[in-house]
Amino acid sequence: MSTPPPALLVDLAAAPYRGCGRLPWRLARGKLGGDPMFAALLDPALIPDRSRVLDLGCGKALVAAWLGAAAALHRRGDWPADRPPPPSLGAYHGIDRSAADIAVATQALAGPSWLRLTTGDLPHAALPSADVVLLLDVLHYLDAAAQHALLLRVREALPDDGRLLLRVGDAEAGAGYRFGTVVDRLVCLGRGQSPRIHGRSLRAWRALLDDLALDVSSRPMNQGTPFANILLLARPR
Repeated sequence: MSTPPPALLVDLAAAPYRGCGRLPWRLARGKLGGDPMFAALLDPALIPDRSRVLDLGCGKALVAAWLGAAAALHRRGDWPADRPPPPSLGAYHGIDRSAADIAVATQALAGPSWLRLTTGDLPHAALPSADVVLLLDVLHYLDAAAQHALLLRVREALPDDGRLLLRVGDAEAGAGYRFGTVVDRLVCLGRGQSPRIHGRSLRAWRALLDDLALDVSSRPMNQGTPFANILLLARPR
């Protein structure tokens, strides 16, 4: 979806984070309203309705808040008539290594029976069954061997009709990619983590997924931003 999300959706999705403090709420609202990835995830061609979603590196589970709010707006008749109905979640399981982020997500979103949030280190965490696996802005924090190992485990866990959604940076994209790596390193330093980034070109990402018997389509995911991000949809073949 190339048009901006409805302001009502941004407000509703960010609202649960108010109880976590002003800063988490402001950060959630800014991310949900300004990152084109969230508008894209409303496309049912990416996440089919009633999917079981596994969000690896989920952070504060903004995807769950976003899709839950979109489905709520649609149910109550406040969804824009010129947009396709958003996907509703059959289940959502978010895993992140940051206990602080999982604590915020749990406080904000606790309640729905379809929601599960756990702390875990992605290279070693168990991967529950899912129809759609998300790895959004995650893989470049792992080295090349760990990237391959995690993707192999995801591939082995995907059902034949499953989907893997990744947002990655294109290391051949020049200034946009370099800017993104600076931001990522600052994020790592702010969390007390190693600032090493392990990027690949779009061609290399596609080749890696092809080697894992995944068919890949891509779309730019940097509209209105200075980054060089790409959204990849991979399906087993």
